[in-house]
Amino acid sequence: MSDILRRATVVVIGAGQAGLSAAYHLQRRGFVSAVDQPEAERTYVVLDANPAPGGAWQHRWESLRMATVNGIFDLPGLALPAVDDAEPSRLAVPRYFAGFEQAFGFPILRPVRVVAVRRADDEPDGDLVVTTDHGSWTTGAVINATGTWTNPVLPRYPGQDTFRGRQLHTRDYVRSEDFAGQRVAVVGGGISALQLLEEISRVATTRWYTRREPVFHDEFRSETLGRETIVKVMADVAAGRPTGSVVSYTGLVWTPYALAAKERGALERRPMFTAIEPDGVREADGSLTPLDAILWATGFKADLAHLGPLGLRNDLGGITMDGTQVAGEPRVHLIGFGPSQSTVGANRAGREAVTALVRRLPAALPARSAG
Repeated sequence: MSDILRRATVVVIGAGQAGLSAAYHLQRRGFVSAVDQPEAERTYVVLDANPAPGGAWQHRWESLRMATVNGIFDLPGLALPAVDDAEPSRLAVPRYFAGFEQAFGFPILRPVRVVAVRRADDEPDGDLVVTTDHGSWTTGAVINATGTWTNPVLPRYPGQDTFRGRQLHTRDYVRSEDFAGQRVAVVGGGISALQLLEEISRVATTRWYTRREPVFHDEFRSETLGRETIVKVMADVAAGRPTGSVVSYTGLVWTPYALAAKERGALERRPMFTAIEPDGVREADGSLTPLDAILWATGFKADLAHLGPLGLRNDLGGITMDGTQVAGEPRVHLIGFGPSQSTVGANRAGREAVTALVRRLPAALPARSAG
């Protein structure tokens, strides 16, 4: 690691939808580049672990098209241009993000991986130190927008290491053709599991496993399901409870791809197997189902390991929040987290975090010269 030490009034970690929204609102509030104008009164920098614009979208599987994406909300100040529904999301969305970055000229450093965030001292309004693989930054506040893609949930089952077939997570999936003619278990009850199950079932024999019986709705009603979901997630984060997946709050929707999978008989859900053996899985009823591959579509959790030195988690394993701010730690804001995991929620959270930081800036984030 480099021993370079620099300073920014605010450090944004992550340049996905939430991080770009925060950068936009910081710029609008008069913050300038900590890279180009380090001596300015209010500065910011965005640290992104990815090698190129696009956040997690640049890593999505090849077959995920814009027509089946769960909705991309416009970034602030730049409308999403018309896109071809047949275009892969891993191309269309990063192109939009790259155009947004170029239009506003944000100070984004990449690829820069944040290793840890620590308190510089015991002062409640003191500095935070952001350590990266390209040097460190001292700062008065951190807006964390690291998302979930780099923290997949990988369940463990007895005998898992003995399986002679292929095991992979959603983040490793590329194309259905890789499974042609095989026997494939798709594990998970979320949207990605359903999408992958539908396309793999066209070319392979599939088995679908979930811990709970899936709940389907005829349509997603934003005025009811959407609002109710936000209220439930906000209640959980305010109480410091760990939040579940979006689907655990909303249930699934009978989308065209879900209906197509149902028509082919691919949505015959099985309860979770009890063990994994070299050539397959042991079913709940004791029978053995031979398999060539197991796809763990088991979701992701917030990537917050670098915040571990701050001791933000409570006894329940969650992080108590007050809006976007970590309760009791006004220097740290989490966006794209909890109720702001959606693209529209991420936009709003970016604005909310910046507004809160500006409100406390005169008292707690005094200007300091770099060096």
